Formats: sequence, structure tokens, C-alpha cells
Amino acid sequence: MQKTYRASCHCGAVAIEAKLDLTQSSYRCNCSICRRNRFWPAVALPDGFQILSGESELTKYVFGSKKNHHYFCRHCGVRVFGVGNETPIGKMYGVNIGCLEGVSEAELAAIPITYVDGMQDRPDRKPEFFQHL
Repeated sequence: MQKTYRASCHCGAVAIEAKLDLTQSSYRCNCSICRRNRFWPAVALPDGFQILSGESELTKYVFGSKKNHHYFCRHCGVRVFGVGNETPIGKMYGVNIGCLEGVSEAELAAIPITYVDGMQDRPDRKPEFFQHL
């Protein structure tokens, strides 16, 4: 069931709101950027996502295929969300679950996770090693 969540960076300069279903799978990826910053996203569609404050405080980082856009708070460095522009479901927002406000440790532990092999550009497969993600 979808619910509206608020998420923010560590310093509070950036805040977003997103409609998420935390009973659906979240994602952990072994690509070079997700692995390095341990990004753990839940999926929001464009009509269920909005930046509430701090848009001017975001820094955008794009690499490789330039399909995905990664946004970080320019003050504290936290990645509240990213944008997937060419995904099987079209444009989507990956909301960093670690930035969600008002979600208990028990609720976080219950969120299902799908592991994807972004390192080999095989998002439909689990990587051989994933426990560290």
C-alpha cells in the first residue's frame, strides 16, 4: 500500500516527499556509485515525488551512460534521491530509504530487498556476492 513519506538529508537543507510502498521490493546494487555510497532506494513514480525544499542546494552527478542522475546535498553530501531516466517502468525516482523520516527500525528491517548486478549491467540478476550491499 502506498503511503506518503518525507525524506531529508543529514543537515536538513534538502527535503522531499514521495509516495512509496515499502511492502514492495527496494533495491541494493553493486554498481560503482551505489556500492560506494551504499544507496538503498525505494521506487517513486514522477507523479508521486516532489522536492519540498532545497532544490538549489542539490548537486547533480552523472556518469557513464548518463541514464541515471544522482543528486546530493552540497552541504552534507547525503544522497536523498536519484532519477532513473531509462528504466523498464520509464522515469522513476529512487528515494534513499535511509533518509526517510518517521520509519522505525522494525519497519526498515521488514522492507524486502532485490539485489541487482549493476556492476555487470545486468539489473535483472542478483550478483554473485551481495551480502555486503
